Amino acid sequence: MLYHFLYPLKEDFILFNLFKYITFRTFGALVTAMVLYFVFGRRWINFLRSRQFGQVIRDDGPKTHLAKKNTPTMGGLLIITCVMISSLLWVDLTNVFVWVCLFVLICFSIIGFIDDFRKVIKKDPHGLRGQYKIVCEVAICLIAGLYLYGNGYLSTELTFPFLKEFQPDLGVFYLYLTVLVVVGCANALNLTDGLDGLVTVPAIMCFFSYGVLAYAAGNVVISNYLQVSSVAGAGELSIICGAVIGALIGFLWYNTYPAEVFMGDVGALGIGGMLGIVAMITKNELLLVFIGGIFVLEAVSVILQVVSFKLTGRRVFQMAPLHHHFELKGWKESKVIVRFWIISFILSLMSLVTLKLR
Repeated sequence: MLYHFLYPLKEDFILFNLFKYITFRTFGALVTAMVLYFVFGRRWINFLRSRQFGQVIRDDGPKTHLAKKNTPTMGGLLIITCVMISSLLWVDLTNVFVWVCLFVLICFSIIGFIDDFRKVIKKDPHGLRGQYKIVCEVAICLIAGLYLYGNGYLSTELTFPFLKEFQPDLGVFYLYLTVLVVVGCANALNLTDGLDGLVTVPAIMCFFSYGVLAYAAGNVVISNYLQVSSVAGAGELSIICGAVIGALIGFLWYNTYPAEVFMGDVGALGIGGMLGIVAMITKNELLLVFIGGIFVLEAVSVILQVVSFKLTGRRVFQMAPLHHHFELKGWKESKVIVRFWIISFILSLMSLVTLKLR
């Protein structure tokens, strides 16, 4: 919105020429979202506490988590609000990719909100049934995918890092890949959201990495130099990534150990879903396995645990997701959190290094 109102004034006020630059607007979106969360974060937590919207703790989880019971949840609703406001202020509103990302963000957040509503307010420990979640998530991905690929905004070629000449055209099967990446990312991020601040910093690192990748993909000169897929208009997604980072920094202030508020499914599913669609649009979908390695490990640990128990009656881990396994091995919660943060930082850094190596 600011871009459309202020950039045309550059002829009269040279300062407004800054709005032409994605880097400037990305920084503006980051700061705006962060300030919004700092301003309204305490009020939102007090509101959640006054309505007794407290976290539901699993009885079969680590006993140390019982102290977290009744800690306000659905802090992610304010994250989504800050991201939306900041993004709409700073992006080019004519950009198709922006609206697709915001569509996925809102729809996945609604699914998460319904789940949180049933758990926290209706006191239904099961929340929204898993099969309903998956059906809704798949439908959202198909709508987004059909719009992007059906209208020719994105190619259906699959890009492999380091293999410049090998880009197979998946055709209609690219829709299946979109569903797998976006739904998988959303639920993997949701599974990781089990300790204070555990999901927040890795998510910040992921969006920072994809902000850089989006900028590179949207800039013809840079994409040619780095020999990465060029996607016209993808640079605007850097601004959305900046808004998410800013909102998450504000949230982390209250979510760091010991947490005053939890993200809830409304935040985890929304942010995870948008991370997945950003990965698809920037044509770095396979790199998500590496950048979001922490989320992948958490999801894989759950899958292995379930499959092993059903087939052999034995558990691979003491408890899944993976962070609970380390807790039961005697690691303090703060140690698990910080070590996962370090791993996420290393993975994100190495993923950005691959840009030059290509």
